[in-house]
Amino acid sequence: MESPENWIEEIRKGNQNALSKLIVEFQDRVFNSVISIVQNPEDAQEITQDVFIEVYHSADKFRGDSKLSTWIYRIANNKALDHLRKKKRKKRFAFITSLFDPHSGEQVFDQPNFEHPGVILEQKENAKYLFAAIDKLSAKQKQAYVLNKIEGLPNKEIAEIMDMSLSSIDSLLHRAKGSLRKELEGFYNKMKD
Repeated sequence: MESPENWIEEIRKGNQNALSKLIVEFQDRVFNSVISIVQNPEDAQEITQDVFIEVYHSADKFRGDSKLSTWIYRIANNKALDHLRKKKRKKRFAFITSLFDPHSGEQVFDQPNFEHPGVILEQKENAKYLFAAIDKLSAKQKQAYVLNKIEGLPNKEIAEIMDMSLSSIDSLLHRAKGSLRKELEGFYNKMKD
């Protein structure tokens, strides 16, 4: 049976069929990982396409030191984080002004509107708040949390993807959980009332 590692060899030779197989195998996982970070379906779709273009052009760079999926996740996460950095630079001023009503100058509460496509209907309202809270995490905490809790990857693989030590990943996840707990405390207290 053919393995994805064999496909990468064929991709190096320019085999488009092998690239198609690789895309079919990994596109859903890449999209889910990216959308959890960028929280925009259109952007996630575009980034997912960019990931596989990068895989095609960088096939020679895959050394086999880690699993192929780890290498692809690393590309996906780097592209998603690059996208967020570019987007934040462009929208920093727009975001600040959107917090205030342009006519009265009063602060406006903007309810989160991101809906992850994998969340079942009954949980969509709760998921909106969770993803809004995840979006407030630092880039590295967000990346580690998404890979661990949403993608279900073990900490060791996350350490490889993020090119960090295992203890650093443990620390990032601990801080991310603490931040999320604090951020979501108010939401859950409201639900109890």
